[in-house]
Amino acid sequence: MTPTRTAHETRVHYASLLEVAAKLRARELTPVELTETLLARIDQVDPVLRSYATVTADVALAQARNAQAELAAGRYRGPLHGVPIAVKDLCFTAGIVTAAGTTIRSGHVPAYDATVVQRLSQAGAVLLGKLQLTESAFAEHHPSVTPPRNPWNPEYWSGASSSGSGVAVAAGLAFGSLGTDTGGSIRYPSAANGITGIKPTWGRVSRHGVFALAASLDHVGPMARSAQDAAAILGAIAGADPHDPTAAAIPVPDYLAGLGAPIGPVRIGVDRAYNETRVDQATIGMLDDVIALLRRLGATIVEVTLPDTSTINAMWPRYAGVEAAIAHQETYPSRASEYGSADTPGSIAGLITHGQTVSAIELMHAHHQRLAFTGGLARTLCDVDVLLAPVQPTTSLTLARKEAVYADPEALTDFLRFVTPFNMAGAPTITLPGGFGEDDMPLGFQFVGRPFEEQLLIQLGHVYQLETDWHLRHPAL
Repeated sequence: MTPTRTAHETRVHYASLLEVAAKLRARELTPVELTETLLARIDQVDPVLRSYATVTADVALAQARNAQAELAAGRYRGPLHGVPIAVKDLCFTAGIVTAAGTTIRSGHVPAYDATVVQRLSQAGAVLLGKLQLTESAFAEHHPSVTPPRNPWNPEYWSGASSSGSGVAVAAGLAFGSLGTDTGGSIRYPSAANGITGIKPTWGRVSRHGVFALAASLDHVGPMARSAQDAAAILGAIAGADPHDPTAAAIPVPDYLAGLGAPIGPVRIGVDRAYNETRVDQATIGMLDDVIALLRRLGATIVEVTLPDTSTINAMWPRYAGVEAAIAHQETYPSRASEYGSADTPGSIAGLITHGQTVSAIELMHAHHQRLAFTGGLARTLCDVDVLLAPVQPTTSLTLARKEAVYADPEALTDFLRFVTPFNMAGAPTITLPGGFGEDDMPLGFQFVGRPFEEQLLIQLGHVYQLETDWHLRHPAL
């Protein structure tokens, strides 16, 4: 398997979600035909890529037949109706194993759907299956799990922890997916696989029925091949939920409305020191290209200084560790032998063990730092509409480089500095493909917005993608 870059693919598995939605509504294509095509492609390609933990072919075909009957009767539910998608195997699915990348939950069959899964079903989406992830959604896969392989080049990292979600979308094995992000796990795999991912504001999307890694840092969001496709999914899953009191009771806008309109006098904040210190030239060059394009489109670029990110980045492991220890208190350490080794860099067991050593004083100190950073970020976003930042300080990681980063605590902390601060603040982000490096691997960047202003991020992302074709390029498999 030697993937190469190809542009403007017309094969249906690489069509956009909204393109196939229009064909389904016009009855130029049927949900059953589309689902059978995707299932056949999964059978053909995924034995190598390993993006799926479970393929739910029978469920998918039953849902496709139901969608087909509804569409034929004129009962249209919206842009996801009859569209095959998949969800990270962290989201409960009634009657279907939800293992969360572990062996300890390999027999866990929920009695109910997560709210996000239920909402996808209500929107008429077709569930192709459950996507593979790192162990309990932390950094490293369980030793018994074969990590999903990057479809652009199997020698490169596919991102953590929504690795399967990123690979499946990039490889044309789903028209969209759900991922989760506690410390970069929608953004890293989106950048690594050349797709678009939205980490919504914390509280915009219900976490009911989604295994927790660190509850106050976990965000559930869509991953797709374009901003408008991700917007269609976010519109279906967002909103208040009586089962999750942290899901905000704020109206959900029509994220697809007004897409493509001129961006107007939008103010883009750029912190040059943050974006360029210890960042490789390819990433800086990508950001410069993005800035130049935004200026041509009418945006105003404003030099800003973010509040100190190094301190809050260093506090993230305390928060994540303590909350992971809470999430796993029924099984760790009592069943520690069923986890990956705590000595393995990036293991969930290592994170839990660290969390168990954090004192109340240390945790409250981290909390105070979190409040201060969140307030400082809000003040910065009073002067601009969004921020532009890298996702990571280097181009795509080879698997060997990834292992070296994981094994070096200082290198790992440095690698996390563009993602964890925005989990600590609960801020929304959109990750977009922005080019390719010299190794012919995708490069990604992110816009960061004010709480609950996902619509502006989506509009910016869509206008950017109208002017570029990075999101239209696909690995040849």
